[in-house]
Amino acid sequence: MRIGTRLAARSLHWIPRERISRGLGRLAAARTPTPLVRAAVRAFCRSWSVDLSDAVVPDGGFPTFDAFFTRALRPGARPVDADPEVFVSPCDGRLEDAGPIDHGASFRIKGRLYDVEELVADAELARALDGGSFAVIYLAPADYHRVHAPEHGRVVRVRHVPGSRFPVNAIGVQAIPRLLARNERCLVVQRTVRGDLVVTVLVGALGVGSIRLAFDVPGANHGRPPACWDGEGPSLARGDHLGTFHLGSTVVLLAQAGAKPLVEAGRRVRMGIALMRREIS
Repeated sequence: MRIGTRLAARSLHWIPRERISRGLGRLAAARTPTPLVRAAVRAFCRSWSVDLSDAVVPDGGFPTFDAFFTRALRPGARPVDADPEVFVSPCDGRLEDAGPIDHGASFRIKGRLYDVEELVADAELARALDGGSFAVIYLAPADYHRVHAPEHGRVVRVRHVPGSRFPVNAIGVQAIPRLLARNERCLVVQRTVRGDLVVTVLVGALGVGSIRLAFDVPGANHGRPPACWDGEGPSLARGDHLGTFHLGSTVVLLAQAGAKPLVEAGRRVRMGIALMRREIS
């Protein structure tokens, strides 16, 4: 690791990550004069090469920077694969890694070992996922930041796991052991039409103002995930809106079913494409 990278990595431990993230969230959501919002959006689009041609842009422009960041897409902008044997990508981003969850409920991302129980903070759920499949997708600042259901199924559990706000970029991944299991995260568990479980984990990061659900369950506060909820929640079709990052982060997909990756690690993906194919036993 280069000297500059080492110094940046060390600084992650002492900077006020939660305070910075909350502050950025409030700033992004603040009602500022329209010309300032437009200027900020234009500068961001230039810096990150953001393509708004497939976005829904309100008449008169976005009212806040957060509204731009959490923008919706035009109908049909992300076709959802209809093959019943696949899990689709829940979001736009870069596929960091995908593969099997080993017996013992662990998996590796770029050589780093992750314990499923630590990630989901639920021993029973981790046992159910033992021998299943995983995929990890990193959302860059330029990406569309809504997350969607990877499969048809009813929501049966929502869990909010408090944690830190380390950045999930290359420096954070390289410097912080067990990064995804240390950051704040929200789990949405679906029971699919086949009866197995699929878990979408929305992982917070430095700069993420909040993670919000796209549906209501008892105990949720204006879309904010409750600490823990179990029951008969909404039935989501593949591709339905599941949640939103208010500023960027990472999604971990955990499937009880064994599935083979259809996309190479390091490739960019779009919401709705076939990401993994179920392995027929």
